Amino acid sequence: MKTQTRLSIAGLPAALLGPLLVLMLLAAPAQAQRDLPDFADIAEKQGGAVVNISTTSSRQRPGGLPQVPGIDDEDLNEFFRRFLPQPRPGQPGPGQPNPGLPFGGPGPNAREPQSLGSGFIISPDGYILTNAHVVAGADEITVRLTDKREMKAKVIGTDRRTDVALIKVDAANLPTVRFGDPSKLKVGEWVVAIGSPFGFENTVTAGIVSAKGRSLPQENFVPFIQTDVAINPGNSGGPLFNLRGEVVGINSQIYSRTGGFMGLSFAIPIDVAMDVQQQLRTQGRVSRGRIGVVIQEVSKELADSFGLANAQGALVNQVEKGGPAEKAGVETGDIILRFDGKPVTQSADLPRIVGGTKPGAKVGMQVWRKGGTRDLNVTVGELPDERVAQRNERSRPSPKAEAAPNRLGFVASDLPGERRKQLGVSGGALVEAVQPNVRGDLRPGDVILSLTAKGQTTEIASADQLDKALSALDKATTVTFQVRRGESSLFVTFRGE
Repeated sequence: MKTQTRLSIAGLPAALLGPLLVLMLLAAPAQAQRDLPDFADIAEKQGGAVVNISTTSSRQRPGGLPQVPGIDDEDLNEFFRRFLPQPRPGQPGPGQPNPGLPFGGPGPNAREPQSLGSGFIISPDGYILTNAHVVAGADEITVRLTDKREMKAKVIGTDRRTDVALIKVDAANLPTVRFGDPSKLKVGEWVVAIGSPFGFENTVTAGIVSAKGRSLPQENFVPFIQTDVAINPGNSGGPLFNLRGEVVGINSQIYSRTGGFMGLSFAIPIDVAMDVQQQLRTQGRVSRGRIGVVIQEVSKELADSFGLANAQGALVNQVEKGGPAEKAGVETGDIILRFDGKPVTQSADLPRIVGGTKPGAKVGMQVWRKGGTRDLNVTVGELPDERVAQRNERSRPSPKAEAAPNRLGFVASDLPGERRKQLGVSGGALVEAVQPNVRGDLRPGDVILSLTAKGQTTEIASADQLDKALSALDKATTVTFQVRRGESSLFVTFRGE
């Protein structure tokens, strides 16, 4: 008699398949539990190096949120903001009633808590990293350790451009953090924050890396790590750990409509912060490179106009006279593709790369100009201290209703001689009026200096020349204008029909 044995898909006898499936099902919860991250070890071993930072000042700060320059109050909550200064639980904040004082609040010269944040110890002798905005304007800084010791700290240096501060307490044998490599972080990887949200010391929150290399408004030198870790007021300046217990970032900003956590948090990569603190420790300031250009992002339409296959690089819309870029031969309309051997994928990459280059260094750069690449050498200058640039708003001419708009929907006239002299140009066309729903961001008062289409650039000498140049182009052609607007220069694109 022949015996037939039926095999499963896995090649096992059917009699063994049932018990095997039962064992697999029983083992699944245990396996799933093992796959979940365990943050207890990080909290236990690294928590002692995280400190609470509070400051006092005799100067009253206005209450509410710090304002973002150029943003209306009603839109402020839509933009990135620094963490709110908050007192410890039970303490009144600035401008809030204090039952313990006459008339319900402190007097105008009272010393009161102005900021509460976090930090972490990077050396046993008391050097601590935090955010610059945590200690900004402080007369006195108090650092509180997890063992309840409190110490006065002094500021070694701050850098507002990266929002990094280095402070120090007089102590020895302090616990310290370990450092990781932010470049090895992967989107989706688990990360952990330890800090003092709302004054609750040594609070642990966790999440994942949501994105890397984020550019934020008014932040040109930091490729932020975006996470969904719960970060709230008071976490500012605290460390962001990977699962190996290594610091990979400093929690710095949140995006919120309420002032609290809404799922978008941003951290300064630790390699950026450590470079800043090293310069602060050794020379008391941060030295950054500059080349003297104003740039803008390269959109798909701009790339088409300049004959560039892909939307990449940084488009130069203004070159500083006598600056390093002009001396190197950089021209308005160039698209910088590489700098010092590093690719410039988007315009935000260039300030970071140039800023990280040592002033005085001679480096190579590759630009796209008139349909081809060119290699230039530039001697990097030094970025001066921050200063506020003010623009002089000029009155715009009244639209001339009797003039007929061109095929793109705007009216242009010859640029008056006095205006040409002010701008230092020999030609140009003045935009007098713009029809509603025009396809490009052109405005009355703009001065058109050149027209670029199909990779070819034409200097504009008069309004008549401008109209003839436009008439010679097919309606499907994408057109880019170089424009002077007030004291600024930019490129404006009209997409073809």
